[in-house]
Amino acid sequence: MQIIAALFMDDIELRSVPGPSTRIDLGGIQFSAPAPGPLPCTVAPHLVVLVWNPPDGKQFGALTVVFHPIGVDPAQAEADGVEPLARNTQPLDIEPTKFNYRLVRAELPFDELGTVVAHCAIDGGEWQPVPYTLLPPVG
Repeated sequence: MQIIAALFMDDIELRSVPGPSTRIDLGGIQFSAPAPGPLPCTVAPHLVVLVWNPPDGKQFGALTVVFHPIGVDPAQAEADGVEPLARNTQPLDIEPTKFNYRLVRAELPFDELGTVVAHCAIDGGEWQPVPYTLLPPVG
């Protein structure tokens, strides 16, 4: 299985079109957002991970997403005793040649403005980073 995209977003909608085929409409794609108020605060952005299973892929797997402050290598973090801000593991059941998606919502604590990276991997494979930056509050 392969991650073909991972994005923070506000909305997801699936719709069928002739074929049969499916369309995934994503709304509010984002890589940053203003803090909801004074710091410290907690935010819970929605991450969507799109996965494709190639013709020779195995049907079952596991998606793992770990959230760390920017600059932390997820492959080294555990060995260094660095705990993630959040962690999510979900089973995958995708037939070969098919696509699917998983939604991940983590509560991320911020003591200061900055960037958190969601590192996504399937079955312990290569990590795909997705940054999310907390900006100063508006107003």
